[in-house]
Amino acid sequence: MRPDTPAENVDHTAEAARLERTAGLYPEDAEALLLRAAAHLELAGDRPAASTLYDRLLSSAATLENPHLVRALKAANLWEYGHEAEARAIIDGIRAAAPRDPAPWVIVAEALEAHDELEAAQETFTEAVTLLLSNAPEPPYATHPLLYGRHRVRRMLGAPHDDWDTTADTLHLSHSSPTSAVSLDELHDPKRVWSLGSDNPAELEAEIGRLRAELGAYREALSRPFPVAVLHWPETELAELTEAYPALAEEYPSHEAHLSTIEASLRELASSGTANLGIVTGTVPSYEAFAASEGTSPGDASLLPQYATTLAARGRAVAWPPQRGAECWCGSGRGYRGCHGVG
Repeated sequence: MRPDTPAENVDHTAEAARLERTAGLYPEDAEALLLRAAAHLELAGDRPAASTLYDRLLSSAATLENPHLVRALKAANLWEYGHEAEARAIIDGIRAAAPRDPAPWVIVAEALEAHDELEAAQETFTEAVTLLLSNAPEPPYATHPLLYGRHRVRRMLGAPHDDWDTTADTLHLSHSSPTSAVSLDELHDPKRVWSLGSDNPAELEAEIGRLRAELGAYREALSRPFPVAVLHWPETELAELTEAYPALAEEYPSHEAHLSTIEASLRELASSGTANLGIVTGTVPSYEAFAASEGTSPGDASLLPQYATTLAARGRAVAWPPQRGAECWCGSGRGYRGCHGVG
């Protein structure tokens, strides 16, 4: 059950409790499961309980995959129930840390925007796009909300269009239906709210069209809750896998060939227009448990794509391509541009 499910269709408190229990059974997925549980608690109006979950994650002995995201969510939640000073301190810390993942930037900038800190929100969005996109040939899917949010805030501030705003509008139109395409300038027009109180049928009809376009883009985003993911096996795991299940050696003739296939597959998907690409890393015990849950032999190669999709749905995917300056996804420790990003 996703946290965006309408309240009338789900008991958010009960769903949060279920996710907490599941996190206890699957500690390797605890971070993703507890973040979803906290989201349900926020929707249930129990913001102190949500903060407790965020604190639980941040104080755990386990290494978090995205501690900046957890802190950003905690800050946004704290501000909503009166802990403004603490929220601001956390937001300042995230901005100073300059994470390479766009998600924490989006959350803290939108928290500032929601509390009418428009100048600070614009500065935060701008810091993020400058850091993450200055040398990117094309904005990765995960960074689109940064560009859209920056455009929205600058529109409210009456700032003139710049190159990033033009990029945001171009991206938005390229992902909109040709029959209902509405520019970001229109969607983010501060005067739109006036139209909702108009007695003029033509103005109301125009606003309904704009809202439908905005809702369509929102639904499209929700329809892609996790990346199109390609499965990656570290060298030791792949050796163990093919030794235990020799039938899979045909899929994986060598580790070097496996890594090359991953990069080639992702580049082919990207060139075909597929967005929101990612990589999930498998382990043999996890794969065997998944096969058992499916009632299938781990040696069945047709199970591999299902396993990759399941890992991605659990929040285990890492966005591809890596952000500028990040290490390569293969685990070599070298920068992506000097490793599999060459060429």
